[in-house]
Amino acid sequence: MDWKAPACCTAVLSLLMLLPLSASDDKLVPGEPLSPGSTIVSDGGAFALGFFSPTNSTPATFYLGIWYNGIPELTVVWVANRETPATNGTAPILSFTNASNLVVSDGNRGGRVLWTTTNVAAAPGSTAVLLNTGNLVIRSSNGTVLWQSFDHHTDKLLPGMKLHVNKYNKSRGNEEHLVSWKSPNDPSPGRFSCGIDPATLLQIFLWDGTQPVARGTPWAGNLVYSLGQNHQANGSTEVIIYMAVEESDQDIYFSYSLSDGASHTMLVLTYSGEFQTQSWSSKALAWEVLEKLPGHECNRYGYCGKHGYCDETTGPVATCKCLDGFEPINKEEWTARMFSAGCRRKMRRGCGGNFLALPGMKWPDRSVLVGRDKSTSEECAAECSRNCSCVAYAHANRSSGRSGGDVTKCLLWAGELFDTGKVGELGGETLFIRIDGSDAAGAHGNTTKRNAAKIVLPTLGGTVLLLICISLAWFKFKGKPNRWSKCNNTTLDGLSSFFEPGEGHPSHDHEFPFRRLEEIALATHNFSETYMIGQGGFGKVYKGMLGGQEVAVKRLSKDSQQGMREFKNEVILIAKLQHRNLVRLLGCCAEGDEKLLIYEYLPNGSLDAILFDDSRKFLLDWEKRFNIIKGVAKGLLYLHQDSRLTIIHRDLKSGNILLDEEMKPKIADFGMARTFVDNQENANTQRVVGTYGYMAPEYAMEGVFSTKSDVYSFGVLLLEVVTGLRRYSRAHTMSLSSLIVYSWSMWMEGKTRELPDSSIRDACPPDEVLLCVHVALLCVQENPDDRPLMSSVVFVLENGSTTLPAPDCPTYFVRRDVDMEQILNDIENSGNNYTHSEIEGR
Repeated sequence: MDWKAPACCTAVLSLLMLLPLSASDDKLVPGEPLSPGSTIVSDGGAFALGFFSPTNSTPATFYLGIWYNGIPELTVVWVANRETPATNGTAPILSFTNASNLVVSDGNRGGRVLWTTTNVAAAPGSTAVLLNTGNLVIRSSNGTVLWQSFDHHTDKLLPGMKLHVNKYNKSRGNEEHLVSWKSPNDPSPGRFSCGIDPATLLQIFLWDGTQPVARGTPWAGNLVYSLGQNHQANGSTEVIIYMAVEESDQDIYFSYSLSDGASHTMLVLTYSGEFQTQSWSSKALAWEVLEKLPGHECNRYGYCGKHGYCDETTGPVATCKCLDGFEPINKEEWTARMFSAGCRRKMRRGCGGNFLALPGMKWPDRSVLVGRDKSTSEECAAECSRNCSCVAYAHANRSSGRSGGDVTKCLLWAGELFDTGKVGELGGETLFIRIDGSDAAGAHGNTTKRNAAKIVLPTLGGTVLLLICISLAWFKFKGKPNRWSKCNNTTLDGLSSFFEPGEGHPSHDHEFPFRRLEEIALATHNFSETYMIGQGGFGKVYKGMLGGQEVAVKRLSKDSQQGMREFKNEVILIAKLQHRNLVRLLGCCAEGDEKLLIYEYLPNGSLDAILFDDSRKFLLDWEKRFNIIKGVAKGLLYLHQDSRLTIIHRDLKSGNILLDEEMKPKIADFGMARTFVDNQENANTQRVVGTYGYMAPEYAMEGVFSTKSDVYSFGVLLLEVVTGLRRYSRAHTMSLSSLIVYSWSMWMEGKTRELPDSSIRDACPPDEVLLCVHVALLCVQENPDDRPLMSSVVFVLENGSTTLPAPDCPTYFVRRDVDMEQILNDIENSGNNYTHSEIEGR
């Protein structure tokens, strides 16, 4: 791994340690506890284990830690009870129990447990040993390691320690990382963490909470890294770091070792948020920082914006520049050294195969690893060339005996090139960016006017001839079916069957945005689990970058109940619909067994994911909830009345309402929708689909659906938004399991003001709450004719009303063949943001 960017950190610790009264050997055995003032020293004398107390802690706090034994400046490298120090004035003890566990307790043996090892199998005759590497291990009598401190990182990575990431579960939380101290004198977990990014190629990330602060250079196969040449002048041996990357069936491990005779060197995450490489200078008697991340402001993650890069080769002051073929989006800001807006292409990029080589670069983030089968640079270039979404590629092929064989990588980038850098030939790699013909000419040399004429004149003549041919062909085939469209749309033949008579084949009156499967796979990092943002009965939804735009890709599973019929239906309907409260379809793909729909990406996800999450529902105050209610109502009005087609959604629910960055709602998922011809009021089906609890009684029991079916679903949704309760709930505030029955009961008892979610109840205008509940109960009446039209609902919500009719008692029904107890369990235990049920009508 190239450590040009990732360096290390540690704060100068000013800690008061109780001086050891005695020094034991390197072992701890049952019956011989360790108390403050006593230490265990490793065989070799490099490290010590004992209790320490930070300075200025009042009352005194005690932590169990491991530190360098032979260094005068106390440097703690590992802390056991960093979240639970002993603070009650009673000195703690460390015991090794007969059950083979280490236990730190407060005071005496029967005191409060502050920290203990876990999942250690009891092994008679086992011992706890401090090794000369700084690793505290529990070892059985036959030498088997049952537990080790190297598996439980704090803020430092010592030689021999391993960081790992799971190859198949690449989400945050499944990787090991360092966590900083809270302050120089407080070992408790701080705000910064550092580790291997689980989503992309092996690279080190520094995070502040969940936000990336800086990123190291991606590993390209190099495993030896030399540091500390200036440090050598201070009387120490040059530090050479040997990186090691190991791979098992499930995990990838990173570790490092030092050259023989090198001084103590460690990787440290400081409380101030720097990841440093520190080495002990025996001459200066201090820790010297050899490398650090971020080295300067220009190295902060994304500092130079999209398509910009930080040039570290210009001297002591690094600066941001645009990649070749790009220019600053805002030149005034760029001149003022404000680079966050980034760069844009000077000319529109085509899909040609021209690439410009940029050596000595730190590869951009968000790459896609194609695989080891692209063994040559030419094969990697060809892979990028045939995909128009690919904007850059990189190739590495190195022999690495330490990691087991050749390291061959082909990396592709789609969309924006982000967090790129120029670090020079030493430590940098070659990046190939896609350029148009003019960029290629400018990059590869000057062209004389005579050569330009030789190129331009024949090209101009050929262009004129081509235009003439196109014109003749247009007149010849004018009015005939478009054979090219037929070729592109063969996977979606039969779409016209979903339209009313006379509407015609949709491919003749609407341009469908088809996308290739490999293009979508590249945009979603080959459908990486890290990029999955939703899941339900239909399949999964992924976030991706397509054509420089964030998108949401709905991938229907092969066994999904939403088959080709629903897929075609959704493509046709959404492609024809345009409304601010309906999700926009940006593309689709149907290749082989794959059926994919590409939507605009809405960053706040589905309404139910926020509304029913106690840790997030505070984001929805009453004003936002009321606006969501009105927005959904306007979207339904458009479907029922204002679009060219009368459209019945049939699966309106909180999981199908998506929220944009301003919490404005958009209705999604039209796979179950149906259209009505003029003057048609209702229809009947034997295939009842939708989500139980939102279905109108006449639809669920008889298969009859109309615009009033959607009105019923809207009423249920409205009650959910007001109360923050699911349609079925076991909340202590709701004695009845149906939200409709509960709301009706509160209405009849005059307790409507108690219905709003407890998180917003005190801030709700009573008249608006009363209005919403009144409208909702009108919408869920048993007789469809008694339910209002969406035009009336929108008018009342926008203008208010004091003359609404009193609602009739809603019908609460439960299918006899449905286990309600099981339904409640399924609802409460479901982690899906998207749900789908299918019920056959009677």
